[in-house]
Amino acid sequence: MKSLFKNFINGILTIVPIILAIFVVVKTFLFLDGITGNLLKPYLKDDYIPGIGLLATLILITLLGWLSTKFITGSIIKLADRLLERIPLVKTIYTVIKDTVQSFLGEKKSFSKVALITIPGTEMKSLGFITSEGLEDFYDPLREYAAVYVPQTFQVAGFTFLIPKEQIEIIDVKPENAMKFILSGGMTSKGTSDKERSIKSHV
Repeated sequence: MKSLFKNFINGILTIVPIILAIFVVVKTFLFLDGITGNLLKPYLKDDYIPGIGLLATLILITLLGWLSTKFITGSIIKLADRLLERIPLVKTIYTVIKDTVQSFLGEKKSFSKVALITIPGTEMKSLGFITSEGLEDFYDPLREYAAVYVPQTFQVAGFTFLIPKEQIEIIDVKPENAMKFILSGGMTSKGTSDKERSIKSHV
């Protein structure tokens, strides 16, 4: 029975990550493929091949990116941008989405610096990500502070802390490794750097 139970557990440990990974990939593919695919299906009917919608979406995004660099179409896009930023309620949703996308793909990427912070009143450490170092634009007295986002374990929610810059230690850890480490509750540590392993050895 012990051998059967051990093999059963090994089977779960082997197959569940594979099934979940495939499930996420398939769901993501179907979502991206359906953005323009649902518009193309009525015209292509039986000739529609899964993946055409995804390809059309990528082409459309690339085309819009190219048009945004042209004078006339770029001016129209900027006008739409200013309009959305002036409509009550809509401007809040739009600016949050816009700033979030730019934080990942823009020139000044957030989540590119991994921060090690100390929880006040304790010797406990927590990992987070620098999301903003120019808080004076938000509130001038916070000029010497930086925003650090600390994700919660096993979920994508988290907390944003405003911490004096001198109390923040930037560590040499890849952001993706830090995120995996945090979201897994510290259980995922493969592919980490020597410096990161050194940090965890003192925890």
